[in-house]
Amino acid sequence: MPRWFRVNAHLQVLWLTPDKPANISVGRQRIADHLEADGFAVTLRGTTPYTLLQSLRDADEYDVVVGTTRAGAIAGALVKSVTGTPLVVDHVDPIQQFTDTHLRWLAVVVRLLENFAFHIADHVLYVYGEERNRVERYAKVMTKTDLGVEYERFADPDSEAVTAAQEHLEGQQLCENVAIYVGGLEPIYHIEELLTAMEYLDNWSLVILGDGSLHEQVLQADDARSNVHYLGTVPHEKVPGYVVLADVGVSLVDDPHTLKVLEYGATGLPIVQIEGRAVERFGDHLVYTESDPEEVAEAIQRAGLMDRDLLRGLVRQFDWQEITADYRRAITSVK
Repeated sequence: MPRWFRVNAHLQVLWLTPDKPANISVGRQRIADHLEADGFAVTLRGTTPYTLLQSLRDADEYDVVVGTTRAGAIAGALVKSVTGTPLVVDHVDPIQQFTDTHLRWLAVVVRLLENFAFHIADHVLYVYGEERNRVERYAKVMTKTDLGVEYERFADPDSEAVTAAQEHLEGQQLCENVAIYVGGLEPIYHIEELLTAMEYLDNWSLVILGDGSLHEQVLQADDARSNVHYLGTVPHEKVPGYVVLADVGVSLVDDPHTLKVLEYGATGLPIVQIEGRAVERFGDHLVYTESDPEEVAEAIQRAGLMDRDLLRGLVRQFDWQEITADYRRAITSVK
């Protein structure tokens, strides 16, 4: 049904996201779930050339397009340009992160395309304060938001999720102490340095949940080292069961807004984080390290001696249900 004909129907939202493996970067799904509980109809669609063509074909079925950086926002701008469908840009990653990990010419192209997306969007939501000036230069309307966490799901994990994790881990022959990493297996997260760090931690096991371009390297480390245990991806609702069984959570990225830190914190884990921008946000609630494997190993040991629950009070304010209100207002304002 064309959107001009729908008078009293619930808002139909097409949300274009980066094309990532299932159960990786699940924040958009969490927001979509809360929006649907509020009566919105949300279609989440990973962005590929094929799904972009699909979105252009069926754009008139939707009232609003939401595009998440990077690919989703750029694709959303194209859909808006061609079809006129109102666009909300969901800007969740700073351009510097892309610049640091890609060829310079490609980073310049992506920056320009993002600037165009900000300009053509009816509303831009952004997470990183460092992006404010750039967004403000191009956007008509903008709102500062944040990343969130399903706080209760991690603070008080479902007993079935815990039991399932325990059964999965029983055959892994874990050491007395367990560090866990949940997320993308990409160079930006210093995965290889983390794997090497385990050579210095004889009394620790590392459990890894996730997928990405370093999948094969992690599999090889699992085969070669008795204290590295790669479990692949698991449904996100099962993740709290694994996290609560660990002693330390690891997040080796210079980023103050990673979802995994909030999830670890809600569960009560001490956290090892790359020293950098997270210091201003979290202060002495985290254990900081450089990316050198020996330093990572030492930081994991220090974190293992810390009291749990340091972050719970701080993390509680980042519940997805509260953050969804920003998206609800943005979507309804552009329709």
